[in-house]
Amino acid sequence: MSADNLHLLPGAGRRAPGLTEQLEETCVPMISNYKGIIPAIACPFTPDHKIDEPALRRHAAWLGSQPGIVAVMTNGHTGEVFSLLPRERAEVTRIVASELEGRIPVISSVVCEGLLDAKEQAQMACDAGAKGLDVMPPHHWLRFGLRHDHVMQYFDNLSTVGLDLVAHVYPAWTRASYSTAVMADLARLPYLQAFKVGQRDMNKYAADILAIRDADPTKAILTCHDEYLLASMVQGVDGALVGFATFIPGLINDLWEAVKAGDLKRAMQVQALITPLKDAVYGGGEPTGEAHARMKMGMYLAGVLDAPTVRPPTEAPDEQEIARLRAAVANAGLLKR
Repeated sequence: MSADNLHLLPGAGRRAPGLTEQLEETCVPMISNYKGIIPAIACPFTPDHKIDEPALRRHAAWLGSQPGIVAVMTNGHTGEVFSLLPRERAEVTRIVASELEGRIPVISSVVCEGLLDAKEQAQMACDAGAKGLDVMPPHHWLRFGLRHDHVMQYFDNLSTVGLDLVAHVYPAWTRASYSTAVMADLARLPYLQAFKVGQRDMNKYAADILAIRDADPTKAILTCHDEYLLASMVQGVDGALVGFATFIPGLINDLWEAVKAGDLKRAMQVQALITPLKDAVYGGGEPTGEAHARMKMGMYLAGVLDAPTVRPPTEAPDEQEIARLRAAVANAGLLKR
């Protein structure tokens, strides 16, 4: 049996009786506050597709200065994690964590296939300065599905690194989607502090929120529905962990503040500015690689990034897409180029 299939061994990764109770007494969160806006940061590249450290530092510093930002997440889909080598993922986290040290904490996504790979990359993120790990489902679950024990073992394995864990919840239509029962059991884990929820199914979204609240009301629930923020924010969540916030953190925080205040009229006004941007970036669908390329172009037009370079095979937007982005950025009053 290969090392990456160790998670299929009976009992692999399971705790001995009583260990969960011990952890409940000793597990102190590394991040004190998840309630607010957490951008999944974009990763600037040089013209020859290397990580642009000065540009990444500038962008991290800018995000850290925005109101309502409580943490920054590296190596998400918006950060083009699928194009980064493991050492590059650690390097992105190192750059962002060192830039934001003493100001706000950094969470790094872990995008792996097996227990050994995941634990190794989690340790690399820890050594680079991350305080939390956003745990994406292994890619092979999308193809083959998962069992309840697979999920619990995967999280148990990563918990040994000692960082906070955030459960990254995939859309309900995928085979890597967590059942409501799994969500409740994850909420009971003492080392899991938050959920990045993106079911794209409002019935399941509502049911999962209730299940998490019933299991442990202290766990933070953060929408990651970039393409319909207002509709997902009003479901009783604690904020948003979205890639869109690497582009328009101010508008997203304005929306969140209006929702918290119960000011639906104000929230709808802010969403009216966000919607054309959302349509220009996401094209009426879910996030994709090309959507992230369009987002980088929007960030360039808004003066947030100095260059919109993406790594192949992701393709840059065409002239028609750029024109639509320019109009949406101008409509929001953000156009700089």
